[in-house]
Amino acid sequence: MGFVKGLRCRECGKEYPKEPLHVCEFCFGPLEVVYRYDAIKKAVTRDAISERPANMWRYKELLPIDGEPTVGSQVGFTPLVRAKNLEKALGVSELYIKNDAVNHPTLSFKDRVVSVALSKAREFGFEIVACASTGNLANSVAANAAAAGIESYVFIPSDLEQGKILGTQVYGTNLVRIRGNYDDVNRLCSEIAGKYGWAFVNINIRPYYAEGSKAFGFEIAEQLGWKSPRHIVVPMAGGSLITKIWKAMKELYNLGFIDKFETSMHGAQASGCSPISTAVKEGSELFKPVIPKTIAKSLAIGSPADGYYAAKTINESKGWAEDVTDDEIVEAMKLLAETEGVFTETAGGVTLGVTKKLIEQERIPRDESIVISITGNGLKTQEALQGKVGEAIVIDARLSDFDELVKRQGKKYAVGV
Repeated sequence: MGFVKGLRCRECGKEYPKEPLHVCEFCFGPLEVVYRYDAIKKAVTRDAISERPANMWRYKELLPIDGEPTVGSQVGFTPLVRAKNLEKALGVSELYIKNDAVNHPTLSFKDRVVSVALSKAREFGFEIVACASTGNLANSVAANAAAAGIESYVFIPSDLEQGKILGTQVYGTNLVRIRGNYDDVNRLCSEIAGKYGWAFVNINIRPYYAEGSKAFGFEIAEQLGWKSPRHIVVPMAGGSLITKIWKAMKELYNLGFIDKFETSMHGAQASGCSPISTAVKEGSELFKPVIPKTIAKSLAIGSPADGYYAAKTINESKGWAEDVTDDEIVEAMKLLAETEGVFTETAGGVTLGVTKKLIEQERIPRDESIVISITGNGLKTQEALQGKVGEAIVIDARLSDFDELVKRQGKKYAVGV
């Protein structure tokens, strides 16, 4: 029978069977996966999880597939790093980086949601998978579909970073670039999904796909010794990730896997595309769609599908939301690299930049535990740093030239053995 009971509307509560559905036919609210928690509690323990392979599927009872995973067996269990140098730079006492910039295989957290979505698409019998993407999802769908031997179509805005375009095409997918922003791409994909009946991971498979993000939260708790941190800062594009990390922590608490649960969720956006953070700061339950204008293209969704629920999660958890400018994004990317040796994409610059701002605003106390969510690799967005990290020094291959360089720099080194 499995541990997934079915789907339920997040608005009216109407229940549906396990099918490729994403919208309630009565109120048009989004659907969410519902589990048989009593059965899960009897079936798995913390000790049993700890003995399993180090990937996201160690939590398979809390992920929405009915059999064993067939896609992404090596995804997840990325490092949770104690960031002591960054602690000093920000003036805080306990800071961690959850680093999905090294997630397998495409260096972003999207490999989590895609491995769940494609495994589920196979269970449903789909032969073609597809997505609308701002970049990281495109990479992940193309790569994981290739590894699974599934045909894929990927739709992106035409002006994405070259690294993300190349990092999608290399897998042999059917890549379609759309003249317009992500919201234009998403509208077209909704029409295509309805006409062609393909498995669009973030449309008709979305309820299952979104659950993959919970593994990010499960891992944080386990890697902290089955504890929840006091604060988690999360980048927001469509708004789903922050809601699923929160759901993960609640599930662990309700199942008795963690003893205490007082986590506040904080959302991070770029000032050039900040509909959710603006709504939170204005105290509004509704957000106003915007036209994105930011270097953080992976977060450039002006009409976020889960924006309402992201804001609700932030408020329910007693967290906050902020946004940062493009200049602040670049400075935060450099700060993370220079202090912890972690090269994040622009979304990570948003997350750290907002963390810094929330600490300065005293919305995050300096003596409480903080986890910063790094969701993608800086190699994908190198354009953002062009001309902003200084120039390399060029000298001839002569020791005297290097001696002169050291002299000009005013540095003193011991010479000789």
